[in-house]
Amino acid sequence: MNKVITSLRRTPYQTFAALSVLFFTLLLSGLLFISLSFLRGLLDYVETRPRVIIYFQVKSPVKNITAVSELLKSTNKTTKITYISQEKAFEIYKEFTENDPLLLEMTSPEILPPSLEIDVKKPEYLPELAELVSDQPGVDEVQYQQDIIENLLKLTSNVRSVTFAFFSYLMFMSMIVLTTTLSFKIALKREEISILRLLGATNSYIRKPFIYESVFLGVVATALANVFLIGSLLSMSAFFDQYFTGIPALAANVFGITLTVWPFNVGFSIITFAVTAIFSLFITLGSSLIATNRYLK
Repeated sequence: MNKVITSLRRTPYQTFAALSVLFFTLLLSGLLFISLSFLRGLLDYVETRPRVIIYFQVKSPVKNITAVSELLKSTNKTTKITYISQEKAFEIYKEFTENDPLLLEMTSPEILPPSLEIDVKKPEYLPELAELVSDQPGVDEVQYQQDIIENLLKLTSNVRSVTFAFFSYLMFMSMIVLTTTLSFKIALKREEISILRLLGATNSYIRKPFIYESVFLGVVATALANVFLIGSLLSMSAFFDQYFTGIPALAANVFGITLTVWPFNVGFSIITFAVTAIFSLFITLGSSLIATNRYLK
């Protein structure tokens, strides 16, 4: 370790340039990963809400509601159908108007419509099922959240595309800077490398010091980037609490693992650290191998 630090201190400007590029690359990759995780979690949350709500006429007979429910079940495109009676609707209304007694006095269960809340298997089924029940006897109105889901899907897709393009550029530039830095160091030690080869040193033995240096820079950059990321998330906790008011938690499928992304927790911070560390390892090892191969052929 002391040899690595001493070697890096001999070329401070190149070391600073390589460390800075690595830091910003890993910082941005962490920010983009967190943003995508939050968007995925928000999309999953919206998709688990009742997505089709069918309001019936106030005096609609129960048999009409049952018929619509059976019709929806027969499509095999729903996951859950919840019946909201007039009494249940009134209980929900009371919860929303508990701070305004005047509104509560003006309302009774008899004037509220019964409804069905439908969860569907895929967002693509929303317009089809809405059209299917819209002209059924007793149906007064059909509402669904297609616009919200479509906008979130488009936003997630756009962010992914921009993320891939931007991060690919950052990774490419990071590898160029790190490769150039290592090439400069190798050129300064050309005579030393020649002597080592005459003494029978293998290519892997000669590579090790340069690989250690690049990996060490990657470790430092990863640590600094994650300290900044975690500090930023903790400092913005109050903002997120206000922004996600009414949403108890956000969970996203990250690499096949269902992970709670909000409220901020240790598990999510570990995954974020692991993602940035993997990127860092890929960049540093790739750069050191490219640089050393040019002189060890």
